[in-house]
Amino acid sequence: MKKIAFVTIILLLVFLSGCRDKPTPEDRLAEYISHWNKGDFAAMYDGYLTGKTKNAFPEEEFVARQEKLVEDLGISNLEVSYGKPGKDAEWDKKQPAEFDIRVKMETLAGPVEFDKPIRLRHEEQEKEKTWFVEWDPSYIFPDLEKGDDVDLSRTAAKRGEIVDRAGIPIAKNGTGYQVGIVPEKLDEARKADIAELLGTTAEAIDKSLNAAWVKPDLFVPIGKTAKNDTARLEQLLKIPGVAAQETAMREYPYGEALAHLTGYIGAISAEQLEKLKDKGYSENDQIGRRGLESLLEDRLRGRDGMKITLKKAQEGKEPVTVAERAPEDGETIKLTIDAELQKVAYDAMKGEPGTAASVAPETGEVLTLVSSPAYDPNEFITGMGGDRYRELEEDEKTPLFNRFAQSYAPGSTLKPVTAAIGMKAGTLDPAKGLTITGKTWQKDASWGAYRVSRLHPEAPNPIDLNRAMVYSDNIYFAQQALAMGKDTFTEGLEQFGFGGPIPLEAMELKASQISNEGTIGSEGQLADTSFGQGQMLTNILHLASMYEPFLTGGTMYKPTLLFDEKDGQVWKEGLLDPAQAETIRSTLRSVVSDGFAQSANIGDVPIAGKTGTAELKGSGEERGKENGYFVSYHAENPSFILAMMVENVEDNGGSDYVAAMSAKVHRYASER
Repeated sequence: MKKIAFVTIILLLVFLSGCRDKPTPEDRLAEYISHWNKGDFAAMYDGYLTGKTKNAFPEEEFVARQEKLVEDLGISNLEVSYGKPGKDAEWDKKQPAEFDIRVKMETLAGPVEFDKPIRLRHEEQEKEKTWFVEWDPSYIFPDLEKGDDVDLSRTAAKRGEIVDRAGIPIAKNGTGYQVGIVPEKLDEARKADIAELLGTTAEAIDKSLNAAWVKPDLFVPIGKTAKNDTARLEQLLKIPGVAAQETAMREYPYGEALAHLTGYIGAISAEQLEKLKDKGYSENDQIGRRGLESLLEDRLRGRDGMKITLKKAQEGKEPVTVAERAPEDGETIKLTIDAELQKVAYDAMKGEPGTAASVAPETGEVLTLVSSPAYDPNEFITGMGGDRYRELEEDEKTPLFNRFAQSYAPGSTLKPVTAAIGMKAGTLDPAKGLTITGKTWQKDASWGAYRVSRLHPEAPNPIDLNRAMVYSDNIYFAQQALAMGKDTFTEGLEQFGFGGPIPLEAMELKASQISNEGTIGSEGQLADTSFGQGQMLTNILHLASMYEPFLTGGTMYKPTLLFDEKDGQVWKEGLLDPAQAETIRSTLRSVVSDGFAQSANIGDVPIAGKTGTAELKGSGEERGKENGYFVSYHAENPSFILAMMVENVEDNGGSDYVAAMSAKVHRYASER
């Protein structure tokens, strides 16, 4: 009986095993499509294709080709689905099971979507009987057949240009020259001269000349030169065998004057290409490398046209277009910048290390942003050699350093702001004179060795606000800061924008600070800060903006650089009342007419402003160096406020040296 029971159990298990559900065609298709949506082509090939399919299409053709197409065509968001059969569907293993599928994807050339039937057959592979998929290349694209090539072609979009407020191009799609050699005419002895003129090497020239396609009478490109670099081009063309062909090229008509603002474009790096590959960049693309060319890359770049085409293997068959996207040119971006005013300001600085900015006081529009000295961005477009780049890097005046993006101690140019805070707080009476004697002063012995110094101890007493501004009296402003207290003074500086970001769209500027910690820790620091020393640092654009309330009656506007951005947006308001603003304006005119900014006292152009000299607190070579400032405007027609700073003015007459440079800008503006 036990033996009969055991046999019965075994037979029952075999019966139940035979009744267990086998995978249906739908089960197998669902698994296959799951791998497809993940791009797991190896799994699709190994476990789901019919034997006939595998014989017709080796694994390399199925797996590697599809992986390459995904990468080359930028295929993303792949979504494959199928139409579900009815609930009572029955499957005959001797007949194919057919379903309808829908394939959707995004490509560099746009979306692709198609419907197609798919079949599964029941067969045995490696001792496993189940359902397998019939496949051919039409499941990649409907018209793709064995032997066809898939081609991706590109139609370049034009890069957007950057223009100034008058529509004058400052970064444009222009032309330059492709310099080349006709080998049979080359004077071999002059190869080194050619290399030096083009910033390359004789070895690089030889590499170009030894390319497989080169023939003695063909033009072989070896370098580029900017359109305005006529002297270099003339030298090159005098050498036997050298020729030039005009070619499309990015141009920067204002060269160094606007270099740190515009920046330049250059070949995309491998690192950038890897990061931006999903945006359709290719290894041959140019990309913004510095300045607005980089910061506005997404708007300037445009969108290349793309076309996916099937090139048919069968002779006589026309190519089939799978997807196509027309090119979209980049935006032309208009700035608030006045390019001619910027050039005058840059030239006025005579290549001295420094920076300048100007704003329209009634709107906040940025009219100039200067960093001096600078580089010529056209050199980067034509391909700068290593020696030339090292020359720029090692230049003691650091032309590659963008100074208008930095912050510096503002020196005495802060004094009008200190006065405004004191008047607003009610602690400074501009008509009340103080009696100040001697060259130095300290509140009491608790200050130890620290004393406030002034440059003009000959200033006659009593010293009121006007006289304090004319003689730029540090002691007067230190005493006024002490009278208002550090909390009131700190709060006033914050109301003028210290300690917060400069709200300028498109540019990255370092914020102005009261101190490293944002607070004032001692009476000595309070005194120093009152005349723009201590740990105070100010950005040059912010400094120009801080003088707006003196012309607007108390309002400071957000600086704007993009012309289509709304101007006249209030940044800070109620900084002083109109009467107090008039008092400040009066003193700033006196600084020029009666004070020590005589280089700006040019008579026919009435200039008002404040000089400033900031002593560098560093050690070594920096110790004893001074940065000179002048913040100024036309006293009767203040169409702009100009803030200018020049480094190391201690041997050039101090801040009056900067006042003379600024006067040239005001004279130009009044005459045009």
